[in-house]
Amino acid sequence: MKHRPHQREKKTLSANGLLAMIRDIFTKIPREVKRQTISLTDCLMSALAMFGMKSPSLLAFDGPKLEATVQHNLKSLYEVSNVPSDTHMREVLDEVDPKALREAFTSVFHEAQRGKLLEQYTFLGGYLCLVDGTEIFNSEKIHCKNCCKKEHQDGRVTYHHQMLGAVLAHPDRRQVIPLCPEPITKQDGATKNDCERNAFYRLLPDLKREHPRLSLTICSDALSATAPHLNFLKSLGYHFIVVVKTEGNKTLYGWVKGITREVKMAVGKNRYVFRYVNNVPLNETKDAPYVNFVECEWTEVIGRKEKKGRCAWATDHEITDNNLYELMRGGRARWKIENETFNTLKNQGYQFEHNFGHGKKNLHTVFTLLMMLAFLLDQVQEATCGIFQKAMEHKRTRRYFWETMRSFFYTYFVDSWQDLFTAMGPGFKGARLIVNTS
Repeated sequence: MKHRPHQREKKTLSANGLLAMIRDIFTKIPREVKRQTISLTDCLMSALAMFGMKSPSLLAFDGPKLEATVQHNLKSLYEVSNVPSDTHMREVLDEVDPKALREAFTSVFHEAQRGKLLEQYTFLGGYLCLVDGTEIFNSEKIHCKNCCKKEHQDGRVTYHHQMLGAVLAHPDRRQVIPLCPEPITKQDGATKNDCERNAFYRLLPDLKREHPRLSLTICSDALSATAPHLNFLKSLGYHFIVVVKTEGNKTLYGWVKGITREVKMAVGKNRYVFRYVNNVPLNETKDAPYVNFVECEWTEVIGRKEKKGRCAWATDHEITDNNLYELMRGGRARWKIENETFNTLKNQGYQFEHNFGHGKKNLHTVFTLLMMLAFLLDQVQEATCGIFQKAMEHKRTRRYFWETMRSFFYTYFVDSWQDLFTAMGPGFKGARLIVNTS
């Protein structure tokens, strides 16, 4: 007899197994701070636990002040032997090279491949990879050597951190699979274009080196619709679907005017009008790549309302009447990096823009990567773990789910992730507080 999906967890992708693998990777990272009172591994795992439990601040994980329940749960769930104080954690992690954390992301990704999770994300013979940048810190006072600096006309100077994110996504899947993000640092330039472009030229070669046989279609915004950018993607062997606009791609729109094929399509109550043409130059520059152009106008019914929109893309996938709809869905899935990724991190419990500690060197970047790693683990659990899914379904919203998880973590002695997720499901009826008066 087969179990229903919510009655079991996927053993190879369990929280316990993935965290044990990550801990082994952390033990290999060299430690720069020589004071050996608490290991670097315990500092990293404690920080990961802080983000895993969606703690609102670092002070909530100040080791010497933690109650016995939290000490126990950090050991049983995250294998933390000695919990550092907030000051000691900041001091140690400020010295960690952010690149040393990349292996944790690739290892979880490879485990997702072996566990066949990625089979649910196949798109046009490969995978859809969404890329975009976001700001994660801004201050007029606090800064480090890696902060980007902006001088305003009124004389103010602000410091900020940005990162370039990349996730695997599918139009039909709510969960995304985050890849290791690329920090945007001071040397990348002062403008948004320069910052994202330079970080992009680091992110994609790293991705190619770590996953050389992964067939990707890179999906990004109109900033990417330039000849150097698309030629760079082609040199790496990646496909692309990028937004094009009349104001930024005037030459392309001049080429396609009057030569597109029009196709009308209805999918349920939704109506679409496509216009497309293959093999036209992106612009008039000497190295301009030839691209395939598709434009879509849509009228979609959501509840009792109609939603209308229009967008156009350049792609190197050959366009036919048979793949128009999928290409459009892939192009519009770009919003999943805004909604299912950045919005979730900033507004649904992760405290993505909160300053957990800035440091003088790498602390803010290390914290950002550890938070993204916690997000990756959550997304894998949400996609594969039956008892996690049942508990989240029972709590209805992510924010309430995290609040309940954190409450259990601080209040009860928890011996395993399975016990925690099971208790958060519909079978748990609460507990009566009994005070020991002896």
